[in-house]
Amino acid sequence: MTGTLVELPAPYADFAELMQNLPQGSEAAVEAVRMHNRRLAKPVGSLGEFEQIVEFLARWQEKGEPSLDNPLVAIFAGSHGVAAHGLSDHPLGSTERMVANLTDGAAPVSLICAESQINLRIFELALQVPTGDISVGPALSDKACAATIAYGMEAIAGEPDLLCLGEVGIGGTTVAAAIFAALFGGSGANWVMSGHGIEEEKRQAQAELIDRALAHHRQHLDHPLKILARLGGREIAAMLGALVAARHHRIPVIVEGFVATAAAAIAQAVDPAMLDHCIFALFAGEAAHNRALSRMERPALLNLSLNIGEGAGAALAASMCRAALNIHLNMARRADESDPVLPN
Repeated sequence: MTGTLVELPAPYADFAELMQNLPQGSEAAVEAVRMHNRRLAKPVGSLGEFEQIVEFLARWQEKGEPSLDNPLVAIFAGSHGVAAHGLSDHPLGSTERMVANLTDGAAPVSLICAESQINLRIFELALQVPTGDISVGPALSDKACAATIAYGMEAIAGEPDLLCLGEVGIGGTTVAAAIFAALFGGSGANWVMSGHGIEEEKRQAQAELIDRALAHHRQHLDHPLKILARLGGREIAAMLGALVAARHHRIPVIVEGFVATAAAAIAQAVDPAMLDHCIFALFAGEAAHNRALSRMERPALLNLSLNIGEGAGAALAASMCRAALNIHLNMARRADESDPVLPN
């Protein structure tokens, strides 16, 4: 599915163009990293994916000596109309409590960011005004969806050198599953998450709700941005905006979690190259999330069976990136740089 085959509502035209006219990164910056790597006191390739991480940072920052002086974990909090069905094991009002924990520094991602000196910012998206119930109507109007994408683009206002995306919001996994079903096919049962302690009865009810939503909106699911408006949520639209802005401002991105991956899937469906500046933080040990990554042909950096969400995996991945870059920049060099460099 691509954005070139159907006519888009007017609010989306500029975003579709941004997602199809993309900076391609710097091959010269990657080569500079490789030249430096060959001078280090180790066999080339001996640091495995750490070496690839530094190349990734260099390519998308377009700098032969990349930096991680201002990494940012951005958490987007949304409120969903489907939460009123009571299909989550979290009661209504839990999103606000999650946001409070993030703000107070008591959430796992807050603690990781504090330990690793990573900036953390929470974007609250009209938590008192849930999106529409997707089983009977659109989540967002086209105008509201476009405005939220634009709002998400402001996430890079502080000029981070690495952007990590996470989210919170009761009902978010249900609408994300609906997006995956619309993009990749299958029924709700194929995409509802089985983790997070969800009872089987509630999981089946979520799948049925998604199937009703797909049937209700089937005439309006012919473009990824229309899928987003009909089935998504404010946090998903905002994360899409952040992804687009980061690409155009030469900021590499780490994506974490099922819901954030749905935002990335929308971007990829508009243009397959849209995610080249992204790393996916982790395999969550959850079948639907791993299936989505497989369909998107996007490997993940970590495999920790970490299902807490809220950007914790992205913060851990950012810490790994910082460690990889620190080694690259500060490791001892070979005494005689004319010595042959042996492969690992």
